[in-house]
Amino acid sequence: MPLPSGGTWPPPAIAPIIPKLAEWSAWYSGDPDALAGVYGGQRANDTTGFFASERGGWRATVGRKLERWFWGTRPTGAQPRTKLHVPLASDIAATSANLLYGEMISIKSDDKTTQARLEQLIEDSDLHSTLLESAELASGLSGVYLRVCWDKKLRPEGPWLAAVHADSAIPEFRYGVLTAVTFWRVLADDGDIVVRHLERHEPGVILHGLYEGTCDDLGHQIPLTEHEATAYLAEVVTEQGAIETRIPMLTASYIPNIRPNRIWRNVPAAAYLGRSDLQGIEPMLDGLDEVYSSWRRDIRLAKARLIVPTSYLQSQGRGQGAAFDVEQELYESLNVLGGDDKMEISPQQFLIRHEEHRATAADWLEQAVRGAGYSVQTFGGEGDAAVTATEVVARQERSYTTRSKKIGYNKRGVGDAVTALLAIDDVIFGSGVVPERPSLEWPDGVATDPKALAETLNLLAQAEAVSTEIKVRLLHPDWDDPEVQEEVDRITESQQAMVPDLSTAFQQDPGQQTGPPQQDRPPEGA
Repeated sequence: MPLPSGGTWPPPAIAPIIPKLAEWSAWYSGDPDALAGVYGGQRANDTTGFFASERGGWRATVGRKLERWFWGTRPTGAQPRTKLHVPLASDIAATSANLLYGEMISIKSDDKTTQARLEQLIEDSDLHSTLLESAELASGLSGVYLRVCWDKKLRPEGPWLAAVHADSAIPEFRYGVLTAVTFWRVLADDGDIVVRHLERHEPGVILHGLYEGTCDDLGHQIPLTEHEATAYLAEVVTEQGAIETRIPMLTASYIPNIRPNRIWRNVPAAAYLGRSDLQGIEPMLDGLDEVYSSWRRDIRLAKARLIVPTSYLQSQGRGQGAAFDVEQELYESLNVLGGDDKMEISPQQFLIRHEEHRATAADWLEQAVRGAGYSVQTFGGEGDAAVTATEVVARQERSYTTRSKKIGYNKRGVGDAVTALLAIDDVIFGSGVVPERPSLEWPDGVATDPKALAETLNLLAQAEAVSTEIKVRLLHPDWDDPEVQEEVDRITESQQAMVPDLSTAFQQDPGQQTGPPQQDRPPEGA
């Protein structure tokens, strides 16, 4: 399918998902201006351009209904904004990424040549950092894309993987399988003219196009050389703007954060997309910000103040008002009449309801974290002082259950991306490797308690219920078969060296008498 020739942008088919992506993006970014734009009906600094005009329909259809939200209220007059944002949404996204890719996963191929090249590509491209980034983006924005990139002038050593945000892509699925995807970005926007770059991935080809339009219209296609960000592509694309990949697979893969997406299940263009960790907890995030803003207001109002009579004020000059010197120690005697202007200084200081605010904030936070699928202990909540690894897992069971679900989706998406990476490396860079699908293994995700593991191995050994090989595998779960066998051989040799040689312990001289030893007899005549 060729690139579009124009029309409304983003396409009407994905219009139902744009507002929600903009809402999650605002929470994930933690930008108060973006939150005020989402819930107050104002323009937000979003990548979709949804808030750029009234045509988006935000103010007319949604904005008024969202006034009940804390972030939907606007300050009146010249009153400064005093709202406080708690970055819990971004903390959830970062925690999700740490649970998945806090340690680098194992990516293995059965072919030794392919494995050696794969390890080199992983090291050169810093794949671990890319996977961490992708997992965080998926948590906040419902999913993420991994695309294969290559540029012999930029990186002559080989191709690499890059993450693409979910709100910058238009996917096409068939029975839940990604068949094509169009990535897009805004290169220039002066309020009237918007320049966009579209990059469409199909099996065997990548199409590039540069468009000049408006905030909600794609406009017409212009040469790639018209913008410096795409000028280099003009040297490698065909007249149709295509790059032949020469591989029978997509050079992009989709990783859903978690499925199903409850709010888009009846939207054909979005039914197979993942759901964000923030889906459903937006009211709790909004309430948490309101609690902390109220707490902050109590602190601000509780500042000590003095209420003094006007007689104590010192004139600053005509038209300059008057002030009270709090450091003044002596005052002249003043003759005043009884009444409101008495010679008294009244202190004023309100209480800070810290216990009430703390308890409310803790409850809001726990509900939000649980709604996202995690245990509060994962975020440093009460009861986090576990002693052993077993206790850590028990107290964070909800978090590790969510992690296990996400591993399944990541295993498919990352496997597709790495397979395409190997294929491009062979076709474009002539590596000669076999582009076979690698096997992916995730570490346990929690540090093993050495003492508990040693006790377990000791009990199994005493019961003669475990072999040396199994003990080595339990102690080193990340080792492959050759490493395990090498360690088993070393242990066996060490054990044999410690056993004494008893083959000659009972050998006797040929002439020595055999049989039971005779008792000594006293000499005759004794």
